[in-house]
Amino acid sequence: MAIKDLPVEEYILQGSAACPGCPATMALRMVFKAFGKNMVMVVPACCTAVIESLYPNTSFNIPVMNIAFEAAAAGASGVEAALRVQGKKDTTVVAWAGDGGTYDIGIQALSGALERGTNFIYICYNNQIYSNTGIQRSGATPYAAWTTTTVGGKTEFRKEMGDIVRAHHIPYSAQTCISYPDDFYRKLKKAQSIKGPKYIEIMAPCPPGWRFSMEKTVEMGRMAVETGAWTLYECENDVMTFNGKSKLILEKKIQRKPMEDWIKYQGRFGHLFKPTKDTKRIQALEDHIDLIWERYRECYL
Repeated sequence: MAIKDLPVEEYILQGSAACPGCPATMALRMVFKAFGKNMVMVVPACCTAVIESLYPNTSFNIPVMNIAFEAAAAGASGVEAALRVQGKKDTTVVAWAGDGGTYDIGIQALSGALERGTNFIYICYNNQIYSNTGIQRSGATPYAAWTTTTVGGKTEFRKEMGDIVRAHHIPYSAQTCISYPDDFYRKLKKAQSIKGPKYIEIMAPCPPGWRFSMEKTVEMGRMAVETGAWTLYECENDVMTFNGKSKLILEKKIQRKPMEDWIKYQGRFGHLFKPTKDTKRIQALEDHIDLIWERYRECYL
């Protein structure tokens, strides 16, 4: 839908503790517009637990349950079961967690909820780090990226969480990005219309964590998609559909942009360019993205 046709109601209030240019707040605004007040959000330890503002005040005009780092999906399962017993079938239950609480600490609870067929929407906002606790590496952190625990650059490639989720054969899963609000909103509404477990992952470029200027958040998200570092897709009942520029890259109707065009604007990759250009590791990043896209083509074309 057109941006001008989005609901005008706002459920993020004044007083948010978000950083300037925060992608999580941008994403939350879209989630609240899609689902309205008739929702319950379960939030583990993450940036959003801070963005909400300090007790007894809050900047979220919806019901929220804060819970331990590893327990978002388990807590949401309990909320969904309680609402079902009460006969409240039209309330949307959302687990909202970062990549640390999804890829790493919370993966066991998420897998269990998907296996049980819990009727909820799990949303991971992926900023590729543990941003809230000091910019440590997570399973979503890209190869060669600086974090406070990988000061010379991460030596492993990121985990493919989408593959893990799709292995559960749930009714709906998708990837989107804060830079494409129309794609994001459409996927939220589709997930809401489907019964059973749903998973949506959002690319959420983090200015302080990635070391770029705060007005570049949307641009960094677009570049992630245009370089193929992030893919827009949805999978409904095991049928994959690629969206937007990701579809064009898959079908080789356009060439993805070089990874260097994206990483050179991020301070977390600055060590690959100074004092001299580390062509070996930059090429390793390119080769890894090429491999991912070849796998996509083998499986889905």
